Amino acid sequence: MQYRGTYIQVDLRAIAANTTKLKQAIAPTPHMMAVVKANAYGHGLEHVAKTALKSGADWLGVAIPEEGERLRQAGVEAPILVLGAVNARGAEASVRNRLTQAAFDPERVMLLEDAAKRLGTDAQIHLKCDTGMGRIGVRTEEELKAVLDALEQCPHVKLTGAFTHFADADGESEAYSRQQISAFDRLLNMLPPGILVHASASAAGFRFPEARFDMVREGISLYGCATVPSAPKLTPALSWHTEIVYVKEIPAGACVSYGCTFQATHPMLVATLPVGYGDGYHRALSGKAQVLIGGRRCPVLGRVCMDQIMVDVTDVPQADRALGASAVLLGRQGNDEITAEEMAGWAGTISYEMLLAATARVPIVYVGEEK
Repeated sequence: MQYRGTYIQVDLRAIAANTTKLKQAIAPTPHMMAVVKANAYGHGLEHVAKTALKSGADWLGVAIPEEGERLRQAGVEAPILVLGAVNARGAEASVRNRLTQAAFDPERVMLLEDAAKRLGTDAQIHLKCDTGMGRIGVRTEEELKAVLDALEQCPHVKLTGAFTHFADADGESEAYSRQQISAFDRLLNMLPPGILVHASASAAGFRFPEARFDMVREGISLYGCATVPSAPKLTPALSWHTEIVYVKEIPAGACVSYGCTFQATHPMLVATLPVGYGDGYHRALSGKAQVLIGGRRCPVLGRVCMDQIMVDVTDVPQADRALGASAVLLGRQGNDEITAEEMAGWAGTISYEMLLAATARVPIVYVGEEK
């Protein structure tokens, strides 16, 4: 049960429109993956996955088998790639749920072989190549050969794809990314023909068309955040809302919030909003962020508390600052908008983290859902 007026709103029409635009933009690349890991970047795993599949995506990307299992339980039958590493329990879950698993060493291949044999089925893998990211993946021809040798000893494990990931696709220089493309091409020469090859995520898909191969993995772009200037115009799908619960007048010299970091220089009207770092509204936003009330920007005063923040509403008309009036933390109100990129700048982080910030006690409300 939700009693307070703090919630995330996700517009599935924006997800659908972004998916369609992205699919058209990468044509004639045959496949598009909607990356829905981390609860679809905070937008809701099952709802976003189903919307993206209806709108043109034909693969889904998750980080861990648990996410793929949730999608199978929700009735999703599309191909799902687990992008991260797994232990023995994760390997069994991937096989049991018919997930394609990233693999990059003989040990992982053997774990999947054991699970597939035990379950009486086959395991599907995409070989992960580390061409410069420095995370998981085969780096050299020798490491790749060791995986191929392991596959010959594991008849229940089928190699159906290969992929890599760019470390600096949206950086100023293209040189490092082009080195990664060359390194990936060298490794691909050792692999059998006919497998599904993919390298590009959101930024690289637009910046390096030659690296689209058979599929582009659309992550942050799917949710409406532009990555590079060449991307099509996309629509942010997530907004964060709350409401005014109290308004008071404070005199000059009065302090607001912990540590007395804010002191009024003149009489002010201060509104309290029921949201704080316990909801994922970062404490790093203290004294820097703004919210929209009545379509006007209202500065956050002093430190963000666990459950509340205070904002300056002195210049907001009385009707717009009444108890219960809407406040937008992230998103559009009137003619103004607070973007994830802007909020990230205040907090000293990236837009991805802002989209993921809301904690479990902030409910998601969906609009534009197909019946």
